[in-house]
Amino acid sequence: MTQPPHEPGHQPGNTPVASLNGFAFTDQPSIQTGPPEARTSVLPAVPEESGPQEETDHRGRRSAARDTSYEIELDPAPTAVDAVPVPVDLPDDAASETVKEGRRPIIPSALRRANLAVTVKTTGARWAHITGFHTVRAPWYLAKMLWFAIVGVFRLIGRQLRWWWVNEQYALLQQAATDNDPAMWLKLHREGKATRRWRGVVLAGQLIALAVAATVVAHLEPLYQVVIAAGLVPVLARYGRPTGTPIIPTAVVTRRYRRLNSDIVLRAYYAAGLGHPDRPNLKIEFGTAMAREGSGSKVLVNLPYGKTFADALNAREKIASGLDVALAQVTLSRDPESHRSHWLWVADSDPLATPAGRTPLLACKPTDIWQPAPLGLDERGNAVTLPMMWVSILVGAQPRQGKSFTARLLALYAALDPYVRLEVFDGKGSPDWRKFALVAHSCSFGFTPTRDGDPLEIFVQALRDLKADVQARYQRLSELPVDVCPEGKLTRQIARDPQYGMPVRLVVIDECQEYFDTGDKELNKEIAALLVYLVKVAPAAGVIVLDATQKPGGVGTGDTATAFTGFRDNHQVRIALRTGSWQVSDLVLGSGAYSEGFDSSTLLPSYKGVGILRGASDDTPTVRFHLADAEDAEKILQQARKLRERAATLSGMAAGQAAVREVRDVLADVLTVFQAESGLPWAVIAARLSERIPEHYADLTPEAISAQVRALGVPSVDIKRDGKALKGARRTAVQTAITRRDNAA
Repeated sequence: MTQPPHEPGHQPGNTPVASLNGFAFTDQPSIQTGPPEARTSVLPAVPEESGPQEETDHRGRRSAARDTSYEIELDPAPTAVDAVPVPVDLPDDAASETVKEGRRPIIPSALRRANLAVTVKTTGARWAHITGFHTVRAPWYLAKMLWFAIVGVFRLIGRQLRWWWVNEQYALLQQAATDNDPAMWLKLHREGKATRRWRGVVLAGQLIALAVAATVVAHLEPLYQVVIAAGLVPVLARYGRPTGTPIIPTAVVTRRYRRLNSDIVLRAYYAAGLGHPDRPNLKIEFGTAMAREGSGSKVLVNLPYGKTFADALNAREKIASGLDVALAQVTLSRDPESHRSHWLWVADSDPLATPAGRTPLLACKPTDIWQPAPLGLDERGNAVTLPMMWVSILVGAQPRQGKSFTARLLALYAALDPYVRLEVFDGKGSPDWRKFALVAHSCSFGFTPTRDGDPLEIFVQALRDLKADVQARYQRLSELPVDVCPEGKLTRQIARDPQYGMPVRLVVIDECQEYFDTGDKELNKEIAALLVYLVKVAPAAGVIVLDATQKPGGVGTGDTATAFTGFRDNHQVRIALRTGSWQVSDLVLGSGAYSEGFDSSTLLPSYKGVGILRGASDDTPTVRFHLADAEDAEKILQQARKLRERAATLSGMAAGQAAVREVRDVLADVLTVFQAESGLPWAVIAARLSERIPEHYADLTPEAISAQVRALGVPSVDIKRDGKALKGARRTAVQTAITRRDNAA
């Protein structure tokens, strides 16, 4: 394919570089696909050839050198001694690939099997980008070309006039006058007049020829006129454009980059103290050839025997320094086949500096909480998802680093599933969560009482109800038949069937540390106990707990502080955006994260919405989270409300129910006091109601509650408790009475 003069591209006969945006692993065998024995053999370090270098564009394609003044030789050229590599053992299937002195591989590295898919994809993407770039700007190019063509006409006329007037003679005439040489001046003057006379005749002939040509063109068919204009206008435009200013700019910007090869990798690892080049037992080896992956390059590195993956993680900063790149560009990942081997992936540019873009939830399509939620992109540009079922999630960061936005992404995903019941509480009372009132079963923001009630009272009552619901769920799941609930666990079918009354629930608590320090010691203890219970026990019952905090340690005193530590440490999935120190990062990510090389305090302040995800899978990626601002969140939540209205799942405060009821619902209140019990004596029911809902049952006696409940159709039966038979009610009878009443209504 012929390249346009303003675009870089391949040149026939040159070996292309398998690179996208900078780092290029050149003239290396492709990644081996054979058995592990062959894959972990040592490959030679191929020195780069000296001599003129071809220019490489931002996607790694070599092109003819146009302007190399910007390139910098970052590494010295190999000497004659270095030109001959030291013989090493090669894999059987790579023996024929040995690069001999002064020879390049027959099949370029970019066209080998391991790299061919990436080469085709990146080349296609590059040309699609170039085509789109120039297509959109084509009208502007045409306007510029017509303008410069007009300018070119006048420039050409001026040039011809200067040629006719023999302007170049002026300096000679001036010199003759300065030298006071009349004879020379007169001679030059006569020569000038004769030249002007002759050139005037030539110009007159040109004008006659142009007039004839214009007359002929005017009588041609319009198609021929357009063809002639299409050929003439670009010529005039090129003549009329300012010097050094192209009419059509390049769609791809060429930038500086480092060509990465095996020598640079070895230098980095030796500088990091992971080996020694002169000691046979401490040499660094390669288990595969260097190849492209995404927007970077990777290779399998074999450390000396006795060195581990942890050693490499601890030396990651030194490796980045040895490679002369930013720390964010270096990613190390485990090799499952050997603990002394690991994969080194080096990005062409800082992968965390580019935002992941808007959330795909803006499509406002129904989601499924049983499927992973989209979070963002990792360092390699791969999509990162988070399975939310069966886990509790902790998000921690400094203020204004994207903590609430990240937690809100997961809550928005759950909101678009109309079968998920949401409970949303924000300890700081900011606007970030208030629109969730459109869909939340219960919600409160801050601690200032509103017309909906006291936010703290709403929060505590919601926690009590959640604990009771979790206890009741375990009892009901254990009683369901095996064909409905095979393993005694909540299933998607059970959760979405209203007859079981066990929908998946998501509890969101932003600035959760605020609820551990309300100013009431007794209330602090109750809240702490409830939260610890939920984060430990609730996820297995289908109640997801999502907490966010900017203060993951030093909350409360005494038992409350201990409870907060237990609450924090029992989250299975952890997300840490930028923190102030590695100690705080360890509190968010969990003990041992720092020793494994994960420290969110190293994230740059410019990385907004970037954090480390730990516990969701075997990998611990650094994620660029998708963005959903306030307008996006409102749009998604409005659609989520419509989905719930269609599915008839809108409930609680979102459906207009008061958070604290003005009128007692005796049956519903009695049902909430049952935990794992199938039946309770009247005395226990009265005591629990008096404790949990004192505004309605402060002075309740067993006789009073018995009379009220029996009047509503619940029989009084014998309940065995502590070895005694006491009068009371069964939970199933209360549920039956509620169902009967609702059906009658």
